[in-house]
Amino acid sequence: MLLDKIAELISERTGCGAGAVRMDSTFKDLNIDSLDRVDLLMDLEDYTGVQIELSEKVETVGDLIRIIEEKKKDAGKGEETENAN
Repeated sequence: MLLDKIAELISERTGCGAGAVRMDSTFKDLNIDSLDRVDLLMDLEDYTGVQIELSEKVETVGDLIRIIEEKKKDAGKGEETENAN
């Protein structure tokens, strides 16, 4: 599950317990600064294969998961269209 992976990455960076990471947790609550956020997004891009723009509004873990899931769904639609042709 994506939440588990995000919790693991945040825990590694901040030392907080993975159980403290919830969908409504803000990055501020988790002591994630802007540099940590960039590193986290890059790690998640590698893990999911989804590019996450730094300009996207991502304030909570739930926002991040929603963006990744939407992009994966959109990418899947694109592949289906290509395969149909």
